[in-house]
Amino acid sequence: MRFIDVSDIDDIALGSALLGAGGGGDPYMGRLEAIAAVKKHGPVKMLDAQEVPDDWTVAPICGVGAPTVALEKGSNGSEYARARELLEALIGKKIDAFLLSEAGGLNSLVPVSAAARAGIPLVNADGMGRAFPGIEQDTFSLNGVPTSPMVFVDEKGNRTVTETIDNSWTETIGRAVTTACGGQVICLGSSMTGEKMKRSAVLGTVDLAQRLGRIIRTAKDVRDEAPRDYFLRETGAYLFMTGKISDVLRETRDGFNFGRTVLEGFGEDKGKTGFVEFQNENLYAQIGDDVVMTVPDIICLVDHDTFTPVPTDALKYGKRVMLIGLPCDDAWRTPAGVALGGPEFFGLSVPYAPVEQTHERFGR
Repeated sequence: MRFIDVSDIDDIALGSALLGAGGGGDPYMGRLEAIAAVKKHGPVKMLDAQEVPDDWTVAPICGVGAPTVALEKGSNGSEYARARELLEALIGKKIDAFLLSEAGGLNSLVPVSAAARAGIPLVNADGMGRAFPGIEQDTFSLNGVPTSPMVFVDEKGNRTVTETIDNSWTETIGRAVTTACGGQVICLGSSMTGEKMKRSAVLGTVDLAQRLGRIIRTAKDVRDEAPRDYFLRETGAYLFMTGKISDVLRETRDGFNFGRTVLEGFGEDKGKTGFVEFQNENLYAQIGDDVVMTVPDIICLVDHDTFTPVPTDALKYGKRVMLIGLPCDDAWRTPAGVALGGPEFFGLSVPYAPVEQTHERFGR
């Protein structure tokens, strides 16, 4: 058990953006809101999963919608209490702790804000170990946790409940609700016991995000090796290409950001071309004619000089970046995990191969 204070939030935000694979929302808004909530309500008590009593009721809380909308629209903070109040009435139980739905820049910090305002603990765990665009794409679904009932709350005060026949229908109906509410809402659902959470969640997510953020923040200060080598070694990331963003194609539809980031190699990669396709999160990366990485592994673009992750909603022409990949949690490498979070789920006609293997063929 430890407490999350203002001094922890910057590194958590930075590391979460790396785990978010370009999605999970821009950490800027989440960081500001979390800092404000902790300053007002005090540090957030965080428990490791094994410290959570088996009979507690816990639930992941997050923002749903297009990241570009979240950056402009934000929330007013009252959504968390309204969501919790309604879900508790629906399930007839008190929510004892929040946890992260995913590891993403904004969505790793929404639970910090919510826990601070509610005065309840946060669990050091999440449902993905990365970020995915779909509500149903989590390790809770892989372990039979129903999303229903799920509450969607917007900043205007609208509250919608979905009770669906399966978790994929929660995504379908919830996305329609999100779009009707302006493209961004707070959602709370997938409630479960502490015992079920321990068997279903990706553990240690907040600590991992904070460690990764610290590595990124301090990489430029190392003296005994090249900062890039330090960053890659300490994060466990695989480098595939250094390039300049030569074009960004982006559109918002159906509550998602869709697009492609086009890269032109420079330095050691001069003459190479590539692109990254995204749906909120980066889905696959191609260099020349070769697909070099796909979901469920974590595909990231980071600033070439500072190693700061670049979310899909912050991509800009001319920016120099590194295309890197990190291994996903082992749960996503099972047959069920690949089916729910792999290439075929997103309509891609390429087989999944672990990033460690593709790096041997296509990496640097």
